[in-house]
Amino acid sequence: MRQSGKPVILGAVAVLSWSTVATAFKIALSHLSTFEMVFVATLTALVIFTVWMTVTGSWKELRGLTPSLWGRFALLGFISPVAYYLILFKAYDYLPAQIAQPVNYLWPILLTVMLAVISRKPIPGAKYIGMAVSLAGVAAISIGGKGIAGSVSVTGLLLGLGSAFLWALYWIVNDGLKDKVGEATSLFLTFLFGMVYLLAGTLVAPLSPMNMEAILSGAYIGAFEMGVPFICFGMAIRHTDNPALINQMCYLSPFLSLFFISLILGEPIMPTTYIGLALIVGGLAYNQYFAGRRDVRRAA
Repeated sequence: MRQSGKPVILGAVAVLSWSTVATAFKIALSHLSTFEMVFVATLTALVIFTVWMTVTGSWKELRGLTPSLWGRFALLGFISPVAYYLILFKAYDYLPAQIAQPVNYLWPILLTVMLAVISRKPIPGAKYIGMAVSLAGVAAISIGGKGIAGSVSVTGLLLGLGSAFLWALYWIVNDGLKDKVGEATSLFLTFLFGMVYLLAGTLVAPLSPMNMEAILSGAYIGAFEMGVPFICFGMAIRHTDNPALINQMCYLSPFLSLFFISLILGEPIMPTTYIGLALIVGGLAYNQYFAGRRDVRRAA
């Protein structure tokens, strides 16, 4: 196999994995509480990252970590996997999968706004176009959702937006860490701290006895939402000579996800879901690949 083909295959594995998890969330919620889902999934992912640390020989990096870096990872572990996934899974508890998933996909818009606030720099004018298009997509999906559930849960929508906010916050806090530690170490420490918080949480919310189906559903989420795709996508980006292509592959994930939602969950996919998702992805793609260039040309 040519070396240039390996990143594409790794990226495809990540995208396919992420495409199945919206369906897996709904299945797992029929067996587990949101807290139990996060607990089992985080434990599974931590085991995977522990193995990855060993395979990559990254344990020696722990000796060089400064107290400030330990504190940074402690914060990251609280944001995700703990707060982010607790809120995200709760959103899926309130909403059909075909609505919850696209709403969470708005995190790049929130990231743009948050970075503008933090840096005190205005958002490039052209990016407002993409943001408006994506928000119109959410509106279309919400309107169409009435044909699925009779009414769309406002609480669910707010939880979905909250999860998108937390995921954007995660990347802000995570910014710059890749220059200080390897990716394996970063993910291992993040999930290690997350697991510590969750173990402490069991003192308040004890885990119920779980059957094998419940454990496997939670473990699937840990493996194919948190574990395997992060490793594969990170390797794909590091080894490709065309990172734009690998990033663009991610836009296939929400559309493939609708296929699994329809096939496995039996949700009738509303036409407005396809339209809304196309608007969301189109707005995000416009902002990432066209809006910035447009403002640069104007400035020149």
